[in-house]
Amino acid sequence: MRKLLKIRQVVNQGRSGTLPPVSDVRTRFAPSPTGFLHIGGARTALFNWAFARRHGGRLVLRLEDTDRERSTREAEEAVLEGMRWLDLDWDEGPHRQSERGERHAEAVETLLATGRAYRCTCTREELEERKQATIAAGGKWTYDGRCRDAGHGPDCGPHTVRLRLAPDARLAWDDLVFGPSGQEAREIGDAIIRRSDGAPLYHLAVVVDDLDMGISHVIRGADHHSNTPLQLAIYAALDATPPQFAHVPLILGDGGKKLSKRMDAVSVQHYRSAGYLDDAMRNWLVRLGWSHGDREIFSGPEIAALFELANVSRSSAQADPDKLAWLNQHYLKQMPRPELLAELTPFLEQALGHAVEPSDGLADLVDLLRERARTLAEMAEQATFVAVQNLPYDEKAAAKHLKPAARPLLEALHTALAEVDPWTPEAIEPVFETVRARHDVGMGKLAQPVRVALTGRAASPGIYETLAVLPQATALARIAEAIHFIKHGG
Repeated sequence: MRKLLKIRQVVNQGRSGTLPPVSDVRTRFAPSPTGFLHIGGARTALFNWAFARRHGGRLVLRLEDTDRERSTREAEEAVLEGMRWLDLDWDEGPHRQSERGERHAEAVETLLATGRAYRCTCTREELEERKQATIAAGGKWTYDGRCRDAGHGPDCGPHTVRLRLAPDARLAWDDLVFGPSGQEAREIGDAIIRRSDGAPLYHLAVVVDDLDMGISHVIRGADHHSNTPLQLAIYAALDATPPQFAHVPLILGDGGKKLSKRMDAVSVQHYRSAGYLDDAMRNWLVRLGWSHGDREIFSGPEIAALFELANVSRSSAQADPDKLAWLNQHYLKQMPRPELLAELTPFLEQALGHAVEPSDGLADLVDLLRERARTLAEMAEQATFVAVQNLPYDEKAAAKHLKPAARPLLEALHTALAEVDPWTPEAIEPVFETVRARHDVGMGKLAQPVRVALTGRAASPGIYETLAVLPQATALARIAEAIHFIKHGG
């Protein structure tokens, strides 16, 4: 047990206190690998990463995989992949809680040997009967201590192990977000720390793991706030100094409702597949509950340099998808063209169903679409016309714009565009003006049929630029196809 108790001592502090030496800062992210990386978990990982980086500390990754039925290596990889995508590098781990059973068992035996825990032979049925009787009499149930002084030994038969709490104790701490917090021990009662099958309870395991790993700051969701009093009691029973706790606000969905895995987009992988950039996602997540003045845009290095728990709100944060889309468009606009092309290509290939070869036209189109698309998926959808092999027409757009009245305009434009050299927006523009003036029509009457002919839809970047991103021969062929479409009634 001496190894368990040899931990780094951390000076207690409040929200406005002096930080410990940087070498003492050790945070941890400890997800349960039972599926995807939830955005709430990703935000917790980000806060732990940012705090560690801000203070020159270390981030420990620990997988709390004791749910044997739901924890899988595939789910572990999903967590790790999500963290890597967000550029949240860890310094130690991943450790697996399931591989630390001997340490947890050692801690329980030490507590039994020192009299700070005891064996309880009360069955589940007996406990439920006494609980209901207490409630019926108008009381509030906590364990009634029937086995507290029974002195049951290891041969007492099936049993659990309970932590012996002093009824008059107050389990208090100064939370780095919520401030002074705590609970009376009598409101908890002698809680179980080892099940009848020998498995440790979460509270015991997490305390032992945090001690062994020298965690100085536990930064986690506010839903764990109520777990802290019992965990403080376990620290005290182990004669150990607890870490400092910071409970960060929960993330809520539309209308302030709890996020639903069934109804809401809650996985990091979903956002990645939807075409959001890692920079935008990280920026969005850090602003869910944390602020730095009125500033909205933060790079990864800036988050690491500026993050402080004192600026974390106590109020729940609402996940605003429009804010994420705005941030994503900001980063799309800022990204260098080669990087953006590399990010876009997989989405474009998925939309088209075939590989895409790099081209000057596609590179030019990317710059045009930065102002129009909010995600890579949207950008890919708007860019398919440049690489599609058989251009389909949107039915409504074709019905509205590819009418017989547009045929002579397209024929005249086709003839004039065949002579354009060089094939640039600047050279194309006067051709439109000439055809429009000759036929005495507004720009829309000419541009919209051409737009549908080139892209298959009624919306695109500027018509001259849209023509120029296509090879001249391809643009002429598509206009010819539109003429044929009108001539033969579709």
